[in-house]
Amino acid sequence: MLEISNNNELPEIPAKRYFTIGEVSELCEVKPHVLRYWEQEFPQLKPVKRRGNRRYYQREDVLIIRQIRHLLYEQGYTIGGARLKIDNGDDDNNTVATKELASIITELEELLELLKSR
Repeated sequence: MLEISNNNELPEIPAKRYFTIGEVSELCEVKPHVLRYWEQEFPQLKPVKRRGNRRYYQREDVLIIRQIRHLLYEQGYTIGGARLKIDNGDDDNNTVATKELASIITELEELLELLKSR
């Protein structure tokens, strides 16, 4: 997943395999009850649950939470809008990659035409 540039003021994510809900709350500056609510609203967010239904988040989950936080709190999206944006994979990186890919395809097609003409 991607790290949102506006989340630079958030604490750095430590090199750990699993994080408790309290740790994620501090890393993303979001209250634990909000994280539990987002789990219901965003299907991409699936922390591992162990004994006693304790949640353990992985790094990918933390990045998704930061992306959700950015969309809701900084971009002004609704829950539904943020869900659609994440589902569709719409982000600036995808747009840039798509444009670069289209440019490469065009160049390859031009090269193919050049080779065919010889």
